[in-house]
Amino acid sequence: MNNNLEREVDQLHAEICAGLAEPTRILILYELSERPRNVTELSNDLHLSQPLVSRHLKVLRDRGMVTATRMGAAVEYQLADHRLIEALDLLRAILRDSLTRRAGLVDAFKND
Repeated sequence: MNNNLEREVDQLHAEICAGLAEPTRILILYELSERPRNVTELSNDLHLSQPLVSRHLKVLRDRGMVTATRMGAAVEYQLADHRLIEALDLLRAILRDSLTRRAGLVDAFKND
């Protein structure tokens, strides 16, 4: 196997995949794809506690998925790269297609 590919896959797993391993972080990314927000706005929009949202934002920030800008007393977060949403949308489409195929198989067995 190509050593460069192995290193890239290891880094992809450590940074991107680990950052996306928690569904709440994916929801935060989708929220930030609409517009930048501070922790209070995100916690209100997602109906989650501020400490929980802050912890998830730290993970996303550490992995370079979001950026933070101080705005007076508050910190505003924004999506670092909109291709993250494109990738998530693509993965969701793959999941939908897979579920549709599985449902078709189940229906085929029911009709036999």
